[in-house]
Amino acid sequence: MTAGTVLVIGGPTASGKSGLALAVAEARAGTVINADSMQVYDALPLLTAQPSADDTAKAPHRLYATLPPDEVCSAARWAEMAIAEIRAAQTNKSLPIIAGGTGFYIKTLLEGISPIPDVPESFRQEAITLQKKLGNPAFHAALAKRDPETAAKLDPLNTQRLVRAWEVLAATGKSLAAWQAAPRVKPPADLAFFTVTLLPPRETLYAACNGRFERMLDMGALEEAKEFMAREADGIALSKALGYPELKAYIAGKATREEAIRLAQQSTRNYAKRQMTWFRHQIRADMVLESPDPAPLLDKLP
Repeated sequence: MTAGTVLVIGGPTASGKSGLALAVAEARAGTVINADSMQVYDALPLLTAQPSADDTAKAPHRLYATLPPDEVCSAARWAEMAIAEIRAAQTNKSLPIIAGGTGFYIKTLLEGISPIPDVPESFRQEAITLQKKLGNPAFHAALAKRDPETAAKLDPLNTQRLVRAWEVLAATGKSLAAWQAAPRVKPPADLAFFTVTLLPPRETLYAACNGRFERMLDMGALEEAKEFMAREADGIALSKALGYPELKAYIAGKATREEAIRLAQQSTRNYAKRQMTWFRHQIRADMVLESPDPAPLLDKLP
């Protein structure tokens, strides 16, 4: 292993990233560092496919279940935490292995990010309060009046991104789009990223998506969803965890169990398809794998 090497494994949900990362970690004394925007939260461990106790006993895992569900984890915040964990792994002479499917997190780590200042919590709370009062369509319209460039780029139903755009404008007096156009803050120059994308054949991936959701249910995902509903806050990121909206509808009597399963599997497949497209076009991989077999990667890893 070359000093400074950081292995990055990205790809769609249910493709086998976590298993591949664990296999490499066991073979190369590695530390697995989460790059999934849902798994960073301390809730819904089954539905977000967080590593099991058996997995974490085999190799160190970092940035899983790290933040409470009501906190915002931006790409910049995640990258800062990830770099700290990379440094800690290097100090322990362990191979840092970034693994996850949140492409923007990975792209931020590899390429850097615009230098948006930290936003005081008071501005975030004001934005959240206004969003709750207006609802997303009206909140989006209000943002469009103040910041048409940023609003035009945002999904009117994406609460987290709308709140982020509003709070940045309110706190800095400068639009999120303007900040994003500024020169990027680059990652540390001494880190040598070796990037792998795991892109299985579509039918294989879709079958894995379907099967994994059924296994989640067998392990208690429905009970997990019921417990989370009791403490869920409006607009938090985990409200969009794959499978949760469908199980929530079933629990509320708005869908049958069979409908919830079918729709959850469909939404998971749709998301996996979008991820496949994103990773193909946005990440320049050093290696592309169709299966999570670690042997080819271990042969080429610096």
